Amino acid sequence: MMQMQSVENEPILAVSWDFGQTLAELDTTMLSARCAERGVAVPVARLDASVMPAWRAYNTAVRAGAGGHPWQLLMRTLLTGAGVAAEEASALAGWLWTEQPARNLWRRPIPGMIELVRALRGRGIPMVVTSNSEGRLAELAGELGWLDAFDAVVDSGRLGIEKPDPRIFAWSAGRVAVPPSRVAHVGDAWSADFLGALGAGMRAVLFRGGASMPEGAEYPAGDPRCARCDEASELAEILRGWGVPG
Repeated sequence: MMQMQSVENEPILAVSWDFGQTLAELDTTMLSARCAERGVAVPVARLDASVMPAWRAYNTAVRAGAGGHPWQLLMRTLLTGAGVAAEEASALAGWLWTEQPARNLWRRPIPGMIELVRALRGRGIPMVVTSNSEGRLAELAGELGWLDAFDAVVDSGRLGIEKPDPRIFAWSAGRVAVPPSRVAHVGDAWSADFLGALGAGMRAVLFRGGASMPEGAEYPAGDPRCARCDEASELAEILRGWGVPG
């Protein structure tokens, strides 16, 4: 699915990217292995089946004001949905949270996305990550061999400001010396990424973000600053329509 509006404004000069669920998704194979380290057997297939309900609970919590990154709620919901007893799931979620800075679970590449980042940067378009994370996102990008694909990594855990606060988007634009109005931000979260970027004056692409939209929310189809898509190839087309060389 791809929806966009043509724009007559000046072309986009830089692209900002959310990280989790946009460039890389939860690695359920790694999560299963980590649970096994604590003596808890959780089949990967059960974790995969529990991912979407867990994200729905996460998004509901965010909209209710739980903060931009209620990580342990997401993990508890995911584990209980996969059949782990509630008390055990809570203990596992707490342990995994303490381990997350060193053993980040969001490391399974989403098809085509980092390749698109590299292709765009190879054409001279600045790339910046703008993420609500735990403070070690640059190290994770380094582990994955991705750090050289970005001009900057803006991590809320280090900056002390979380999306959708417009200051984090302004900081990202400043790191690549481009006005926010000439930056496109790509992310999966309705509030943190999509509405946050629009509120900061950027253009916004909602990537695979249907589950993050609250009940009753409507995508602003008439706004030429907006687009949404599900695949890297669709995103490339959107960015070309906004004047990014392709």
